Amino acid sequence: MLDPRAQHLLKTLIERYIADGQPVGSRVLSRQSGLELSPATIRNVMADLEEMGFIASPHTSAGRIPTPKGYRFFVDSLLVIKPLEEGEISELQGQLQADRPQLLVGAAAQMLSQLTHFAGVVATQRRREASLRHIEFLRLSDRRVLLIIVTPEGDVQNRILHTDRAYTQTQLLEASNFFNQHYAGQPFHAIRALLADELRQLREDVVGLMNAAVEASDAALAETGDGLVVSGETNLLHAEDLSSNMDRLRLLFEVFEQKTSLLHLLDISQRAQGVHLFIGGESGLAPLDECSVITAPYEVDGQVIGTLGVIGPTRMAYERVIPIVDITAKLLSNALTQQMSDA
Repeated sequence: MLDPRAQHLLKTLIERYIADGQPVGSRVLSRQSGLELSPATIRNVMADLEEMGFIASPHTSAGRIPTPKGYRFFVDSLLVIKPLEEGEISELQGQLQADRPQLLVGAAAQMLSQLTHFAGVVATQRRREASLRHIEFLRLSDRRVLLIIVTPEGDVQNRILHTDRAYTQTQLLEASNFFNQHYAGQPFHAIRALLADELRQLREDVVGLMNAAVEASDAALAETGDGLVVSGETNLLHAEDLSSNMDRLRLLFEVFEQKTSLLHLLDISQRAQGVHLFIGGESGLAPLDECSVITAPYEVDGQVIGTLGVIGPTRMAYERVIPIVDITAKLLSNALTQQMSDA
């Protein structure tokens, strides 16, 4: 689509604009590009780039700025990624230390925002896919049973069940073993279906206990969060490209507050391999038209369970933010998998 000369000038223009935040004119391009081209030739190339939609001319300046289409071509074809140093990676690994998965997720979101000075987001496993790794019943008194719930990520939740009859600890142990043998790893909707189908096979005296355990487990996991952790969204108040438009900023913060549309966007990127970028209108969310969202999925034991990423203005240092998102996803995956193996 673009000859090498046009590509080089576009790359130089975008790098200058990202660094300075000012529209780039032909004189600056002539100095910075290293090409022996006359200002007239550069102006002609810039006019072609503008006609093709890669750059635009703000009303207040004779210089040019990149468009989302220009950023997309830059990221896909011209960008040179700057990998993190080993020392930086070790330092980040040290920051992702916690004894519970939810704390690790929060630390990852905070780390993303601190490293990029933008908003860090981490989408956890969606509730409709929530499942149990293990449950245990412990007798507290005649009609009070402690339910211990362990999720596949290693999170532990406790709930007290008030039963309509008394159970011995032996009965509770049998119920725990039956539940874990038949339903461990199944999502809740599947457990309910299996329970409905197998109730006739269960002893009548544990039917109520099984149903109560499913409902209590589902409610307990719902209370652990709405599936999205956000850190550093106030950083966007200081992003010059965004802070100048308070109406747009207000809409952006509504996206963070409501979370549903943002979760949907991260759900889409969870199905992608590796780092994924939404630049400007590619996200499909109007409040993000002047933003870029850089995401990567994270895993436990090789299975993708969520997505993390960074939200910032389209004018960002992609060569640095992309590897930060990539390595954070890998470090979170390793930390969660290690935590699971230790549990």
